Amino acid sequence: MSTKEANLTTAAVIPAAGRGVRLGPGAPKALRTLGGVPMLVHAVRALLRARAVTLVVVVAPPDGAVEVRLLLDSHGLPEGKEILVVPGGATRQDSVRLGLEALPDDVGTVLVHDAARPLVPVDMVDAVAAAVCEGAPAVVPALPLADTVKQVEPRDHGPEPVVGTPERALLRAVQTPQGFRRDVLVSAHLRVPAEGEGATDDAGMVERLGTPVVVVPGHEEAFKVTRPLDLVLAEAVLARRRAADDF
Repeated sequence: MSTKEANLTTAAVIPAAGRGVRLGPGAPKALRTLGGVPMLVHAVRALLRARAVTLVVVVAPPDGAVEVRLLLDSHGLPEGKEILVVPGGATRQDSVRLGLEALPDDVGTVLVHDAARPLVPVDMVDAVAAAVCEGAPAVVPALPLADTVKQVEPRDHGPEPVVGTPERALLRAVQTPQGFRRDVLVSAHLRVPAEGEGATDDAGMVERLGTPVVVVPGHEEAFKVTRPLDLVLAEAVLARRRAADDF
């Protein structure tokens, strides 16, 4: 490793500009409270606590950067590390690209994290960053599947025919943060065109360029809060952590 590479730092980008996280009325998923604190704040706090991360960039709704900045400032986030809030774009892919553009030159490793994964363990964040720093161009945390998976022929109405049963042992459920060498992720966002609502998985964009992606162990508490039952589970995990003074 060269001296220049050794001096590069790790930053995290949290896209939080989509329809599910807009401020005000509607369905502000990442701003739903968990233990009285918005999920976005929990996610930012977890990444700031990671040893590897020196900077967190939160990508806010296009017209909501000021409000998100005030929200973050109103909560007791760890000091000593920088938080940037930048306006996002129309799609997640646009927002991650805008977050990348806001990074300073000394960032060599980028973690991209879902705001709706508020309880990601700090050790998992550091493990993803470490795998990139050790030479992997792209890293995803993932868990083995507990359920059998069926491939179907989609239908708008009625039963869907099963067309295959993938071997479960070969499949993984991917989580975030996903980690990347900065130049690899920037190249993917420059070269992979946005289609429809854009990419929802940065590792998938990197794969399309033929760049190797490796998997490291994920964690069951890094689940994504998307349904009411997920919120119930997240509240239970948070209550257990607080009882154990682990939060």
